[in-house]
Amino acid sequence: MDTITFHIEDEYDGERIDKVIAALNDEWSRSQVQQWIKNGLVAVNGQTVKANYKCEAGDSVAVSPPEPDPLHVEPEPIPLDIYYEDEDVLVVNKPRGMVVHPAPGHMRGTLVNALLAHCRDLSGINGVLRPGIVHRIDKDTSGLLMVAKNDAAHRSLVEQLVNKTVTRRYKAIVHGVIPHDYGTIDAPIGRDKRDRKKMAVTEENGKEAVTHFRVLERFRHYTYVECQLETGRTHQIRVHMKYIGYPLAGDPQYGPKKTLAIDGQALHAGVLGFRHPRSGEYLEFEAPLPPEFAELLDWLRKND
Repeated sequence: MDTITFHIEDEYDGERIDKVIAALNDEWSRSQVQQWIKNGLVAVNGQTVKANYKCEAGDSVAVSPPEPDPLHVEPEPIPLDIYYEDEDVLVVNKPRGMVVHPAPGHMRGTLVNALLAHCRDLSGINGVLRPGIVHRIDKDTSGLLMVAKNDAAHRSLVEQLVNKTVTRRYKAIVHGVIPHDYGTIDAPIGRDKRDRKKMAVTEENGKEAVTHFRVLERFRHYTYVECQLETGRTHQIRVHMKYIGYPLAGDPQYGPKKTLAIDGQALHAGVLGFRHPRSGEYLEFEAPLPPEFAELLDWLRKND
């Protein structure tokens, strides 16, 4: 793999080199970077360093990641909650805690592993690690996803996403009491400059992001809302709700530490609608709240 070079900016002055490199690319873990440093694959100002080297503003860093090992995604007989399936498309209800596609550190137990065991005919547009995957939801978000079983279906579904004609409605519990019944958040989202593993509202490198929401129920300290995506940026609902002052309950990245007893953000992709790639017929599906989400709502109704 080619050498990647960059200069240390002022914001990273005094930080450990392994931490800085890992922060620059979502695909690089800190332990992985430490191994590269140990193997002499990282140089600062032309000299190899140790992982605890403290960066100085202006340092020239060269990283030469090794060629990745060939990856082979194994089919796994994991049960799937399928809402619709034909020769072109499949709609599945992903459980909370399941990663959508394999990545370093998550090569097994993903939705793709399960899909490959269920059906071998998945589109290849997104490559070997993401066959059939048209759009994603986060690991700790539950709900509906559409999967393409051939390339023509994949292109059609992606085109619908680009043209903003896919219906995607989510249920969420947020901190705070939203006073108005409806709202639209129109704020660009891009990579957070201070933390490369997060997204943020930013004009500098942001892409258009629009979320519509309506209040379903209010409690003393929380609000139950439905959010409809017009665009589909990474972590969009989580970032937008935090931006207006109402972060999602349980969100480990964007929410407060003191929150409700739920493992991960209280977010469920409950409604998904699109035009069938072959027939053009509009299809819409709705998945009920998962038990832990429904139980949390019941608890709020009785205790908050």
